[in-house]
Amino acid sequence: MVPAVLLCLSFGYAAALKPTCLSAQFRRPGDYILGGLFPFGMDTVNLAARSEPTVVECERLFVDGLIWALGMKFAIDQINNSTSLLPGVKLGYDMHDTCFEPLITLYPSLLFLARNGTTGIGVLSNYTDYQPRVTAVIGPHQSDLCLVTAELFSFFMIPQVSYGATSEQLSNTKLYPSFYRTVPGDQKLVEAVALLLNNFGWNWVATLGSDDEYGRGAQGLFLSIAGNHSICIAFEGLIPTDREDPKAKNQLEETIKLINNTNVNIIVLFAFSQPVLTLLEHSIRMGLSKKVWIGTEAWMLSDAATSIPNIQSIGTVLGFVMKTSTVPGFQKYVADLFTSVEQDEFCQESDRLIISDTRDTVCKQCDHISLHNISSVLRRSQTQHVHVAVYSVAHALHRALGCTREACPKAPVRSWKLLHYMNTLPFQVNGQSFRFDQSHGTNTGYNLVFWSWKNGTVTYLPVGHYEESLYVNKSQIHFHTADQKEPMSECFRHCKPGQFRRIKGSHLCCYDCTDCPENTFWSSEDSSTCTPCLEHQWSPARSTHCYDRSERYLFWNEPLTIALLTLVAITTALTCLIAALFLKNLETPLVKASGGKLNLFALLTLTLLCLSCCLYVGKPSDNLCRIQQIVFALCLNGCFSTFFIKSLEITLVTEFPRCAPTFLAWVTQRRAWLLVASCLLTECLFCFCYLRVGPDYLLSDYKSLPTEVLLVCNTQSWLAFTLVHGYNGCLAFVCFLCTFMVQTSGKKYNIARGITFAILIYVIIWIFFIAVFATLKTVLRSAVEISAILTISLGILGTYYIPKCYIILLKPDLNTVDYFQYSIKEEPEEAE
Repeated sequence: MVPAVLLCLSFGYAAALKPTCLSAQFRRPGDYILGGLFPFGMDTVNLAARSEPTVVECERLFVDGLIWALGMKFAIDQINNSTSLLPGVKLGYDMHDTCFEPLITLYPSLLFLARNGTTGIGVLSNYTDYQPRVTAVIGPHQSDLCLVTAELFSFFMIPQVSYGATSEQLSNTKLYPSFYRTVPGDQKLVEAVALLLNNFGWNWVATLGSDDEYGRGAQGLFLSIAGNHSICIAFEGLIPTDREDPKAKNQLEETIKLINNTNVNIIVLFAFSQPVLTLLEHSIRMGLSKKVWIGTEAWMLSDAATSIPNIQSIGTVLGFVMKTSTVPGFQKYVADLFTSVEQDEFCQESDRLIISDTRDTVCKQCDHISLHNISSVLRRSQTQHVHVAVYSVAHALHRALGCTREACPKAPVRSWKLLHYMNTLPFQVNGQSFRFDQSHGTNTGYNLVFWSWKNGTVTYLPVGHYEESLYVNKSQIHFHTADQKEPMSECFRHCKPGQFRRIKGSHLCCYDCTDCPENTFWSSEDSSTCTPCLEHQWSPARSTHCYDRSERYLFWNEPLTIALLTLVAITTALTCLIAALFLKNLETPLVKASGGKLNLFALLTLTLLCLSCCLYVGKPSDNLCRIQQIVFALCLNGCFSTFFIKSLEITLVTEFPRCAPTFLAWVTQRRAWLLVASCLLTECLFCFCYLRVGPDYLLSDYKSLPTEVLLVCNTQSWLAFTLVHGYNGCLAFVCFLCTFMVQTSGKKYNIARGITFAILIYVIIWIFFIAVFATLKTVLRSAVEISAILTISLGILGTYYIPKCYIILLKPDLNTVDYFQYSIKEEPEEAE
């Protein structure tokens, strides 16, 4: 009721403003007149108490019907302005209200059948030459109204094109030869619903339909095909459409109670929006448990339904809506029209053009609304079906008149002559091709829509489609269940192995069959629960026994291992080649300036570091896990200790030149090896602490992988890990501080820059390595450690050693004492 109250309030506010002449826009003269039947209003007044044939009025405006009527007006205005479709011909239109009532729809239908220029219907034995007021009729929207009007218009063979009637009875072209529709029939809809239920494995459902032609017809079709799709109907019922009926409330409450008793999780609902509103309001008030509601276009896109208080408590809503596309320019057309109807000159011109003998107001409420009142409905309203309906008649008239691309002869055309062209030829609308099939319908297909709620706002999210087959994107559907997966709604006489059964509600022949979850198994027919597997075993869902887990680690023959080991071999070979080159050129100024024999020691430790990658491949053990981190730390320390010595030398020369002669001997002569040994001994001390505090150990992880036991080296103590690797980090930090600000002239080689870049690469790699290493517990953990070792090794080679190899091999003229001697010294400033 809240949307209705708000709509009434908005109309009341608009009524206080200046009235417009929108109601005068639904009739226009023309060479050929098209009749229109649209639900401008809803909720008839005292229809049940009517005792004489007086005028019946509607209480409230139905905004969708108004927008559909404007869609017809827009299409006709487009055609009248077209130079290729009916050139030189002006179409007129005469629209009337149906108010969703067959009784009210009869009046305009009889008026359309009156002889042209009169208000009377001639009684003739032969109507071949009879010329009614209208050439064709667009509408009405509902199936029960079309079943009334289709017989009248088919008797006169006047083309009638509905933009919303889906009843399968209307597919009978023998009974309704002149009836067409731009929507698919209910047969396609119920097939789509049945396929959707099968797709999710739901075969225990309830079905409800509104107590009208649409609801009864669609529900009957669904019941007839349900058995062919192995769908069991737990309950079927009808929703009363007359809210004023005293029995309606009791009938609804009884229906909801019966649904609860069946314990069904899926409800298929064929009904228009008004009966659905009543049903959902009662369901919420009576506390109906959350269900999956399968809906149709008749109510799926209703703003009134999504505005019901606490509507999200009903569960999950899925449904099919007809495929459609937006009509280009329509929203702007409506906005311009609302601006125009507020102008007196426009209204005077409109009044002059109204068909003279039908000046009664089609839509009284329309003069008291603004564009703001209908903007939300205008954005979501689907007018393409109306648009296509008008164009289908226009194309048939174009062919019946024998029009060319330049002009059309303005000759009388009998309505029945249009039928031949509507049956045979396709037509184009906005670049899209349409054609009526053998049952005079257009099978445009359906979109599967899901009500997606976020912050109290609903989005009609497309999650699939149906044409010849059904496609469902299940990943986008979030059900109301705790795990957001589809609920079970099945009925079986016997459960399958791996399932235990439980009686479903009061239906003794049906059971809830629940699969045993993963890592449990079904032990016997009488078991009401599933038995857990032992820790070293696993089982798939719905299993009858357990399996032993296989071991998982980084195997030697894996493609990833082979790729990594290939890279290890390349890096090791590259390191050895560089060492051989340095050995050959050991007495050259470049090698001496870089550290001399210390370089060979550093390259040796890098070679060992690369070869240590093999420790991470194969089945791990406790001893192997301990050795991995120790070898990693010691080898890297050997390389960094040489960098440390060279960095100290650079600092003495650049920052303490007066002290350099005294202390340089400690970092450039044989005493430098004492510093290297001290660094290694210190690292050995930290490795000993690492072994005492908490070394890595072999972990058998049964949770990370579903069917395997993961063997991985796990960090026992992060303090111990920090001790063994932190010292290398400190050495790297000192090297960086000693070298990153060192400047040289362009005539000298900057040895410090290679150390700086090597340390930077080491730091960057360790930042990423620690982040991944601390969280990863798969076989990739070993691969990450190998990758870190290789990247550090290649980084050191690429930034420190390879540039020197380049000079040795390709720039031997630079390998001089002058270029490398005291290359880190700053040039003295020139005297001014």
